[in-house]
Amino acid sequence: FGARALAARRTNTYGAVIPTMENAIFARGVQAFQDALASIDSTLLVASSNYEASVEESQIRNLVARGADGLLLIGADRDPAIYDFLAERGIPVVLAWAIGNQPGVSFVGFDNEAASRKLAEKALKLGHRRIAYISAQSIHNDRARARVEGVRAAMKAAGLDPQSLRLVETHYSIKRGKTAFHALMEGEDRPTLVMCGNDVLAVGAVMAAREMGIDVPGDVSVTGFDDIEIATVVSPPITTVHVPHRKMGNLAAQALLRQTLEGKPPETICLETEIAERASLGPVG
Repeated sequence: FGARALAARRTNTYGAVIPTMENAIFARGVQAFQDALASIDSTLLVASSNYEASVEESQIRNLVARGADGLLLIGADRDPAIYDFLAERGIPVVLAWAIGNQPGVSFVGFDNEAASRKLAEKALKLGHRRIAYISAQSIHNDRARARVEGVRAAMKAAGLDPQSLRLVETHYSIKRGKTAFHALMEGEDRPTLVMCGNDVLAVGAVMAAREMGIDVPGDVSVTGFDDIEIATVVSPPITTVHVPHRKMGNLAAQALLRQTLEGKPPETICLETEIAERASLGPVG
């Protein structure tokens, strides 16, 4: 950074509002974000909204009141009045974990719909036609909605009715993943594939399958999303979408610093995801 940046090195404070502190999905990215800010002696204030829109709005306003020079927010799905509030006060914003077209803010993330569609297409090539999905609650969560729509798009392209996707929305936790899996596997017309909106839910699904005496992937395949460590230690390890969380957090910090210290305009950085292939996804038996 230039002379202006050096002059501001010890004066900047930034805020990050994440959906939950309990979910390891955000830990890597936020840590990388914090490390990048710490390298120039800036301070990070972190708040958690628990996926509550009103709580997030209150936290954003509180962080601005406490002198935050810029904000990291997750996703783009929030009341337009919040963006107006931040724009009126000249607070730079980086939206992470998603890509969108919200004017006046930077995006550093990935295409959730495309990533989910790619994984679904792989499963369809393995013969899966009865597909279920365990998702986060979609209200105020553009990432969750996009991942479901990615699966539906893949189904439609394969000649399937996208509305036949059996969808369960729940909160992110292993326990909720287990409960949702039990519900999906009741009855005779069981899915051959249960896709999950993140790895935490997928671990719950795999654990529930073991409890029910259902073989993964022999009887049903399970996939996740994010590629956090827990996906590799459960048995069988989970096929999932690898998200470059640390890279995303670092680049989000750099984008925010370019805005606050150099006066650069908002920018969009779209990162690539890839499928981490493991043993939980197999062909239809």
